[in-house]
Amino acid sequence: MLPNVLQPREADHVPALAEEVRAGLAVRPGETVIDATFGAGGHAAILAADLGGKGKLIAIDRDPTARTYFERLTSRIPLNARLLRGDFGVVLPQLAENSVRADAILLDLGVSSMQLDRPERGFSYATDAPLDMRMDPMQDVSASDVVNTWSERDLATIFRRYGEERYAKQISRAIARRRREQPFERSGELVDTIKAAIPAPARFGEGHPAKRVFQALRIAVNAELDSLENALPAALGMLRPGGRLAVISFHSLEDRIVKRFLRERERGCTCPPDFPVCVCGHEPELRAVQRRPIRPGQSELAANPRSASARLRVAIKTVAEAA
Repeated sequence: MLPNVLQPREADHVPALAEEVRAGLAVRPGETVIDATFGAGGHAAILAADLGGKGKLIAIDRDPTARTYFERLTSRIPLNARLLRGDFGVVLPQLAENSVRADAILLDLGVSSMQLDRPERGFSYATDAPLDMRMDPMQDVSASDVVNTWSERDLATIFRRYGEERYAKQISRAIARRRREQPFERSGELVDTIKAAIPAPARFGEGHPAKRVFQALRIAVNAELDSLENALPAALGMLRPGGRLAVISFHSLEDRIVKRFLRERERGCTCPPDFPVCVCGHEPELRAVQRRPIRPGQSELAANPRSASARLRVAIKTVAEAA
């Protein structure tokens, strides 16, 4: 049962796989916990409660609105906590370089409910709004910049690579044709262009026809996969022996990166198979809690449909730190 500090009526969203994250990270009083994607503080509230007023919570988020939720959390739970504003793919390496150590680290990837549910942020294809999608409103490049200035070929590439969009070429061609007449400014304009570019049967298939393109744009605008690639080795470096790393992903691209990283760091000897003895001296650095990702149960899906695509992987650091 989740602690009383976080009930759905009190939070802007219900964190995905909350019980599973809590069990996987197994936070104990006196430990140092890093929530690298603080958002509205849903997971952080649970982990902070388990600290029992002892230890430290370091929260990271690039969105300036996270501070409101951070202050709300720290007013409810007495704890030693600080909020660092920035991209976790930048902040975690900086912390690692400064010899910060942690016992538990959480990465909850993708867009947060506090961003998705605010139409003015432009993340949603369901509401007409400015075409923005920046997790940090201060960064230079927005979704409208990408749609209006990137080449037709580059647009098709990100739609295919980041959105796994079957009709990437047709959609990028339609965007290029439309923007020659008038630049895109609103999400509704892009949705209409996408719908018109794909075959009629595809408009009524599984999910919204603009879902994959919007995902691709969001990933490109916020360089999300680059951030993840930078954050994972930094997080591992920061963990003390026995420390736990939990990562929640929401699409196959993210999960593939996480899975590959964990598998590589679980390997021991890397010598060629024909070597009679090991000369590399490489030891496993992580041990996965289970081979397959943890997925939401039926009760969670009924209460929180947004968690449907969530995948949680948890691993424990196994190697001793160098003396």
